[in-house]
Amino acid sequence: MSSWPGLSRPTTFLRRRKKNVDARNIGERSDAVLQTAMSGHDGAKQTADEMLDNLQTPTTDESSFRYEGWRIVAVCFLLATFGWGLGFYGQSVYVAELQRARGWPTSLISAGTTFFYLFGALLVVFVGEAVRTYGPRLSLIAGTLAMAAAAVAIGEVREPWQLYLANAVLAFGWAGTSLAMITNTISLWFDEKRGMAISLALNGASFGGIAGVPLLVMLIGHIGFAGAMYAAAGAMLVLLVPVILLVVGSPPDRHGWHETAKTKPQSSTEIRAWALRDAGFLTVTIAFALVLFAQVGFIVHLISFLDPVIGRERAALAVAVLTAMAVVGRVLFSLVIDRINQRLASALSFLSQAAALLVVVNLHNDYVLIAACAVFGFSVGNLITLPSLIVQQEFDSAAFGVLISLNTAINQVTYAFGPGVVGFLRDLSGGYTLPFYLCIALEVMAAALIMVRGKPRAKLSAAG
Repeated sequence: MSSWPGLSRPTTFLRRRKKNVDARNIGERSDAVLQTAMSGHDGAKQTADEMLDNLQTPTTDESSFRYEGWRIVAVCFLLATFGWGLGFYGQSVYVAELQRARGWPTSLISAGTTFFYLFGALLVVFVGEAVRTYGPRLSLIAGTLAMAAAAVAIGEVREPWQLYLANAVLAFGWAGTSLAMITNTISLWFDEKRGMAISLALNGASFGGIAGVPLLVMLIGHIGFAGAMYAAAGAMLVLLVPVILLVVGSPPDRHGWHETAKTKPQSSTEIRAWALRDAGFLTVTIAFALVLFAQVGFIVHLISFLDPVIGRERAALAVAVLTAMAVVGRVLFSLVIDRINQRLASALSFLSQAAALLVVVNLHNDYVLIAACAVFGFSVGNLITLPSLIVQQEFDSAAFGVLISLNTAINQVTYAFGPGVVGFLRDLSGGYTLPFYLCIALEVMAAALIMVRGKPRAKLSAAG
């Protein structure tokens, strides 16, 4: 038994299966029914019958396409398209355009990008609390408005300080439209099919890179950088705001958390403090942080590595194949992701990327390199889905929002340095062999670490 100071009643924030929680709650309610039924007071039988009827809670068929949760998935797909298109993939467009238009050094603009990732990671920590406090509809609207405002601000940048201000606004938009917001929102509607729902929604992220960025570049060519950013912001507002207002309502109270929250309030600060001392949470978070550091570092430098080896056209083809396989892998994986050992699946994904990197470093045949990029890409999309599923599976659902926001923030802080470290080691060693071998080592280390589950903790309670 461990206890938390400052709590006046027992708290149930612990690693456990939700089935056990539900079984215990039903058992407690059944005991109350039996006690009422056996009492001699008038009306006891009627009261007992009513309470027994309440035990027959209607089940929700999440696999039915009539279920309202799938409309939420569609909204999140659209949100991810704009979130990743303007917030993640759009960064490469902003760097190129600002360098061309303002003549600023790449290091200055890149520093603004790093600031965006780090500040965004700080904000992501609080996404779970925002959704829990203000509800999904208001949170999604706020994220959409912030991203649209950031797009306009970036198009109007004239001075370096304005770039950092625009990136600060963009960080708010990114926190409100990216992984933490999407997983927190979908978790309110899905349980058994949560993995599939998150995977399908996050295909919008890939779509934002495949379609969103080329459209943005085309608009820049026709109406200029500022005009294109205004157009992107307008399209986001016109498409997303009405859809969110019409589709996103109050989520179902699937596990009685609303009532539980009234009787057993849990502080987000206490949840985070507990998580940072828990071996199971730390192994998930550190393992994925290492892998995403390697993954982002490799992808950002991929064209620079392949260009002198197989030429720019085939290098671009390799990147396109990698991105397409990320979509294929996410869709195929979504069909089985809720029925497999997700830690083992993560470890195998890490090792497949390490093997692909080993081929990339040592074999320079055009087709072999493209095939290796395809293998690497197959697991790219799933690596942003799996952490949330492991957290869902191993921890109390009532703490899911806070935990996945913390996990996402730590991962984002870590992978923000990936491209810089890979570039530094490339300049230091004169080639990509050393940094890519570092990426391989990190992937293998993460594969071993993710299999360390940690010991389930006993119930956390407080005296008082």
